[in-house]
Amino acid sequence: MSEQPATVDAYIAGFPPEVAERLQQVRRAIRDAVPEPEERIRYGIAAVMLGGRYALHFAGWKQHIGLYPVPTLPEDLEAEVAPLRSGKDTVNLRHRDPLPIALVERIARAVVAARGIAR
Repeated sequence: MSEQPATVDAYIAGFPPEVAERLQQVRRAIRDAVPEPEERIRYGIAAVMLGGRYALHFAGWKQHIGLYPVPTLPEDLEAEVAPLRSGKDTVNLRHRDPLPIALVERIARAVVAARGIAR
């Protein structure tokens, strides 16, 4: 069994370069949306924290990058996110598709707004 990485940098570094670059882009988009972001490893994956609680987790997988948990979003945003959903609170960004960075940032901003925290 491999040891859990201690930092988000170490977590991302454990992936092939093309996946690591995609993870870095997702990381930046989330961090840009979260006020005073703090990063941690939780449940063996990367998390960006908001006010001591998680905002979003993101994880690299063989076929995709997952965002968790993504609650039901405002209707217009949910319509864009719906095709990427896998289960109730998971969004999958497939490696075979262009990375929707602007959408990731909007998802993160919606999570922040739902918590009543202004950026």
